[in-house]
Amino acid sequence: MAEDLEKQNQINIELTEEIAEGEYANLAMISHSSSEFVIDFIRLMPGLPKAKVKSRVVITPEHAKRLMAALADNIRKYEDSFGEIKHSQEAPMFPMNFGGTMGEA
Repeated sequence: MAEDLEKQNQINIELTEEIAEGEYANLAMISHSSSEFVIDFIRLMPGLPKAKVKSRVVITPEHAKRLMAALADNIRKYEDSFGEIKHSQEAPMFPMNFGGTMGEA
């Protein structure tokens, strides 16, 4: 019975070769509305005046909170294994405001 329930709760996740390669980003900008969080992953290159959004992820507030908890758990595990993650420099400040509350990561 428990085995049947476990089979029912399994999700088959497909990871294409293209997506598996990943996309490098060194800045994330986060905005939200009452129904969703929008996370833009950006590649900012030194000396270039233009940065490109490499990926945009839109999630519900509930999933945003789950993501925050999962990220905190993974950071704790990383630091337990490799030591504290130190801030190498202050986050860049941008004069951007898209009309909503915005955060940086």
